[in-house]
Amino acid sequence: MAPVMHHYLTARQELTAPGSPFEVSEIVVRDVPIKVFTSAPPNMRSVWEMTAPHGEKDYIVYEDERYTYGEIQAQVRALAHRLRDTHGVGSGDRVALAMRNYPEWVVGYWATISVGAAVVGMNAWWTPTEMSYGLTDSRPKVLIADDERLERALHVLDEVRAGGPMHVISVRSDRELPADASRWADVVVGADAPADLPAATIDPDDDATIFYTSGTTGFPKGAQLTHRGSVHNLMNLVFMGTATAAAEGKAVAAGEVEPPAAPTTPPPAQNVYMAPTPLFHVTACNCLLHPATLTGSRIVFTYKWDPGRALELIEREGVTTFSGVPTMSRELLQHPDWESRDTSSLQGMGGGGAALQPDLVDKIAGALKGKGAPSTGYGLTETHGIVTANSARFFIEKPASCGPVVPTLDAKLVDDEGNDLPAGPDTVGQLCVRGAVVIKGYLNRPEATADSIRDGWFNTGDIAKIDEDGFVFIVDRAKDMVLRGGENVYCSEVETAIYQHDDVAETAVFGIPDERLGEEVACAIVLKPGASMTEAELRAFLGERIAKHKIPAKVWFLDDQLPRNANGKFVKRELRKQLIGE
Repeated sequence: MAPVMHHYLTARQELTAPGSPFEVSEIVVRDVPIKVFTSAPPNMRSVWEMTAPHGEKDYIVYEDERYTYGEIQAQVRALAHRLRDTHGVGSGDRVALAMRNYPEWVVGYWATISVGAAVVGMNAWWTPTEMSYGLTDSRPKVLIADDERLERALHVLDEVRAGGPMHVISVRSDRELPADASRWADVVVGADAPADLPAATIDPDDDATIFYTSGTTGFPKGAQLTHRGSVHNLMNLVFMGTATAAAEGKAVAAGEVEPPAAPTTPPPAQNVYMAPTPLFHVTACNCLLHPATLTGSRIVFTYKWDPGRALELIEREGVTTFSGVPTMSRELLQHPDWESRDTSSLQGMGGGGAALQPDLVDKIAGALKGKGAPSTGYGLTETHGIVTANSARFFIEKPASCGPVVPTLDAKLVDDEGNDLPAGPDTVGQLCVRGAVVIKGYLNRPEATADSIRDGWFNTGDIAKIDEDGFVFIVDRAKDMVLRGGENVYCSEVETAIYQHDDVAETAVFGIPDERLGEEVACAIVLKPGASMTEAELRAFLGERIAKHKIPAKVWFLDDQLPRNANGKFVKRELRKQLIGE
């Protein structure tokens, strides 16, 4: 074990010990023993109330709009009273948010959970049919929608309301509304807001959010994220950063690593996060909005993802933390404006939602020139956010790992039949986790809940191994693995090898049908501007890096970027359909 790794494990033990700030204890919830932080706030309303001292600070920057904590706090109080007093929204009810990353999404979020209701995060890319499904499945008392989503919702409004009343509040829209609908500007007036939030009774295991998982077949499932789970994901995020910093300090004190260079500029007066992924996913909501809000930081949103505009805002706002999917980090570094824009404020760059390839870890570390560090997190909607996190020295030392498991989760590996596998660095199996951040279940889907969560253990569906230091390595998605002639080929391993070629901008590896082998490995590649490559050149390059049976038998070189979902991740099933019609 490397000395610095020993310090990290020691720091974790000290931070979670009895009497420590992150003391961990065990309780029983729904007949399952789980680890919790002893000092955790009871609910997310309490977290929001902690922002009271930040009133004068900037909170939300959306393109050229700017709002302070005080302004958003007033809007939250105004909307919370409107929801409770006019629409009867309270504990056990739901409010659907369907819009881009507008400031109104943030206001709607905090107002809803503060009255004890659950936010239904509507996917902004949904069609009218999908919106009808989500609204019918979740039965919100109120729908808050921007103009684009409202136009789709109006097509199915009568259909949805056939199952019960649902009030509509329009955001940033001038279109004609149903007679009983409201406009945001008419009902959310911060200047007229009451001095306090309305009273509410909120249990830690009440739903805070319903986020719909994307799924590969059929309609998505509504994951029930609780207040307890959301609070503990937030504390896990803080813990992982604290443990990393403590370990670095121990290693420096022991003389085992060089102390960090003295900063040439004073620290920023306020940390600034850029949130380029949609708020209806846990990546932006639970892993960015929550920690930024708790710490009184500023959050920067854009109308849509555009790396050139993102670089402009990073320079203008002095962004300290950029956290998107890996594709976005790669596009920033490859953008022609990267060298001309001032990115010196960046202290952290990375994210989650997909594996951060080892070559990108090195590229980020080099681009930040010692002023910051790459980072990644692995998690799912079903775990409220992160399962693991890796950053700074530990990420550079183990760039293929997504980090150790957070302190409020237990982890194990199982085989295809669900049997526990023996612990060991060479054991590969499906990763299962149990703890405070596992969801309550899937809304209206008891069979799906029972299939995914057994005795409190949630099967992530990801194939992983765990090394002797407790660091997790995600080998691949179980359902994304290529089974080639009885051999398992893990797509992420092949993608990692392809990305080592300097001319590759984007790649996705997937399986295609093969009469002899069952499946064969294939890939699509987008080259950097001006670059050229042949299939033979690619195979020769990969032949020095991975086994022959893992080298793609079919290669497509594409001119346009690969298809992405709303969160910026590549959609392999759509790509495969485009290329082979399946």
